[in-house]
Amino acid sequence: MRQAGLIAGAAATALVAAGAITYAVAGDEGSSGAVPSAASADAGFARDMAVHHQQAVEMSYVVRDRTDDEEVRRLAYDIAQTQANQRGMLLGWLDLWELPKVSADPPMTWMGMGDAASGEDGALMPGMATNTEMKRLGSLSGERAEVFYLQLMTDHHKGGVHMAQACVRACEVAVEKRLARGMVEGQESEIALMAGMLEERGAAARP
Repeated sequence: MRQAGLIAGAAATALVAAGAITYAVAGDEGSSGAVPSAASADAGFARDMAVHHQQAVEMSYVVRDRTDDEEVRRLAYDIAQTQANQRGMLLGWLDLWELPKVSADPPMTWMGMGDAASGEDGALMPGMATNTEMKRLGSLSGERAEVFYLQLMTDHHKGGVHMAQACVRACEVAVEKRLARGMVEGQESEIALMAGMLEERGAAARP
């Protein structure tokens, strides 16, 4: 029941965040109305988090095909739906601002951490799974797939929380700051949930 409640809470957070798109299209209240620049934290966060979210969606659909465990499948579905929806919002804002969806600068430059994103083996940002890890996830099944997914997604969420916290501090568009704050709350809740799910399977998050 505790886990079901946490999942429901995360889903509710996602629905609240999704409602924010109405404000984004209508006009961002509480701001000057100025469009962010391509080098702004607002644009950088939208670009980077869209990429970050896409991998979470991919991982979640992979594990849903690798296990019959309803708890893991439900969590994976919730994460995929939430992050696909948020990704659409972020890309929609870039369209609204008439800004490019890609940048010549390294990921996380807007955070002053461009040198931290090495892109090694496809992991473009901290917390992201490597190509090797994604391939391994697709080769596992049953409880082994569940544990590896939960470990990968815990790392992924930690990286996402770090980025979202940076947007809360540095972004200037009010609706985007609210979305980032919702990401922090939702993903921290899911990190706690996944810790319990790993413990039930005799495992733990990676150090």
